[in-house]
Amino acid sequence: MRDDEIRARLREVNPWWRASSGGDPLGWVASDRVLRDRDRYDLGYRSSVLDDIANGPVDDKLVVLRGPRRVGKSVALKDTVVTLCGRDDVDPRQVIYLPADGMQARHLRRTFVLGRELTRSVDHARPRPRMWLLDEVTGIDDWTAVLKYQRDNTPVGDDTVVCTGSSWSDTGDVERDLLAGRAGATAQRRTRLLFPMRFRDVLAATRPELGRPAPIAPWQLQGPMAKKLATELELSTDDLDLAWQSYLTSGGFPRAVAEHTRDGMVSQSFLEDLAAWLHRDVDHDASPDSISKLLAEIQHRSTSPLNRRSTAEHLGYPNAQTFDVRLNRLTRSFAGLWCHQITDTGARISGSQSKFYLTDPVLGWLGHRLRAGLPEPSMTALTESTLATAMALAIDDAQPGRWTSADTIGYVRTGSGNEVDLGPVPVPTRGVEQQTTPVEAKWVSHGWRTEARVIEAKYGRGIVATKDITDFENPSWAIPVPVLALMLT
Repeated sequence: MRDDEIRARLREVNPWWRASSGGDPLGWVASDRVLRDRDRYDLGYRSSVLDDIANGPVDDKLVVLRGPRRVGKSVALKDTVVTLCGRDDVDPRQVIYLPADGMQARHLRRTFVLGRELTRSVDHARPRPRMWLLDEVTGIDDWTAVLKYQRDNTPVGDDTVVCTGSSWSDTGDVERDLLAGRAGATAQRRTRLLFPMRFRDVLAATRPELGRPAPIAPWQLQGPMAKKLATELELSTDDLDLAWQSYLTSGGFPRAVAEHTRDGMVSQSFLEDLAAWLHRDVDHDASPDSISKLLAEIQHRSTSPLNRRSTAEHLGYPNAQTFDVRLNRLTRSFAGLWCHQITDTGARISGSQSKFYLTDPVLGWLGHRLRAGLPEPSMTALTESTLATAMALAIDDAQPGRWTSADTIGYVRTGSGNEVDLGPVPVPTRGVEQQTTPVEAKWVSHGWRTEARVIEAKYGRGIVATKDITDFENPSWAIPVPVLALMLT
């Protein structure tokens, strides 16, 4: 891209700059494509992941925001622009948005120069910091090196910078180039994750009359507050169970939730959009229906440790290594989550088989919906994977960076050969190391004590996540899955 092409792109995607000549700083909102597309599926959900950027001081924060495609990262950036442009203490020319698709490192370097030049009129009275909102910039090779130079040697070091992306394969470069002394002095969380709507978000949008207690720490799930919350929600058990089944059908992608609420099902076109994203990022050399078969087989095997060799043979891959590449691409795209076998202290057991979960329920439906003959996912398996994802996110909330280090959840084998789905893992908090509460996911309405005895024999305590049973009379408690999900996130 030449300088004139970069300048043209910046002028086109930053229409709020025109407010400097007397225009309405929010006059662009009604015609913005990203926000207009959201309006078609809007149930009122707004992510709070960038609220401190939108409402806080304009300073030298640097934030890296990641998450799967189609989850709403661009929408979150545009919502941030709307708030910033409505503030009395911010001139719209301070806000510089860049969709970085198709750009290279040299284009990004010139963008910082040209963006400041195009908005230099805002510095007439005094130099003012900028807010750079760089959308999908992590797809540019060497982007961290470019930003490192800018933070070290140019006024960008005093600006707010938000970078978004749909992969975490460059985590090491981010840590080395950007977070070591270059992320500002005030950012509370420098690396952030934006995932599909959590169960509480979906409840707020679709069943606002149902209670949504504040989350509690994952090491306090068998404490007094957890007991109090579960008791208070016991009268809503049936309604929460139906809401949970709906969530397991729609997942949490905002458009999917809206379509399921409005039409009773997620549209074929959106499922095809998700499959196209995964085909591009995970298995681009294979036929388009390879993703349907891959996801259906992963979902089918998700409740047991994954035998990669036999699964690779079943899917027709030439060897287990080829299959491993697909699994690792799924995790880097935030569509998959490893659950390794761990010791009693939470350490990973090298060489053991791991479980593998899909991170949103709707991904478990892709194969069945898009290719004839593939099995329908069971509610039991969807419950286990969805609860595992909720626990992993709760751990990452408590200690940022755990998700992208593949160090969140783990399962434990007992001496009798049974398994505990979510064994205790250490989470440092305020200088003290806590152990998460062990959890066994069993979507059952009776017979839960069989699984409870396994967890009690191993730990003497724990939670059995049931379909609709609440029971505190034993060393391990029964708590309905939707209630436990609300406690976690």
